Amino acid sequence: MKIPPALVAPLINGLYRLWCASLTVVETGREAVDVLEADRKPMMFSLWHDELFTLMHVRRSLRLVTVVSQSRDGEYLARLLQSLGLRTARGSSSRGALGALLQAARIMREEACNGVLTLDGPRGPRHVAKQGAIILAYRTPAYLVPVRLFPRKAKVFGSWDRFQLPLPFSRVDIVFGAPYLVAAQDLSDAEVEKEALELEQRLHALRPPDLNDHG
Repeated sequence: MKIPPALVAPLINGLYRLWCASLTVVETGREAVDVLEADRKPMMFSLWHDELFTLMHVRRSLRLVTVVSQSRDGEYLARLLQSLGLRTARGSSSRGALGALLQAARIMREEACNGVLTLDGPRGPRHVAKQGAIILAYRTPAYLVPVRLFPRKAKVFGSWDRFQLPLPFSRVDIVFGAPYLVAAQDLSDAEVEKEALELEQRLHALRPPDLNDHG
């Protein structure tokens, strides 16, 4: 018998916070994000599914809303994210996707939240950007912020995304790309596909700093 998500979330929350507290996190490019936050400009943080474990360190004081799958496993994740202070909109690539994106866009506008979305989730293909972040950024409107999270030592799982679990007491580099606005004048299929490819290329271009940069 599976344990109800409402009972599991507090336990996972405690373990997650302890795990993250053991990590040494080094941020690069955060300054532009802080400037936009100070000016109350909405942002759409975009990252790969396998790198989302240290999402809490991206958040800090940022108000975030994200889309979570409607599956039972998604319920566990939604409860955990909510316990960490994130808002959630429920949907997936196959169930309620558009409705969840519209709900997230509404929360971003009405509650002054920033969005965060794994571009290749929930089923892949790995490191290929889907269109959700573009639609959200266009409708809000919000600045797109590419984010990469590079654990120096991690357990890599055999899942479709090769999920990375940073080892306790290891280092994680969080690299923020330059924020930018969607250039498309409409949400035609061709324009959205073009914008998704641009975002994908920006993510691939991000690299972790050399260890010597930080001593």
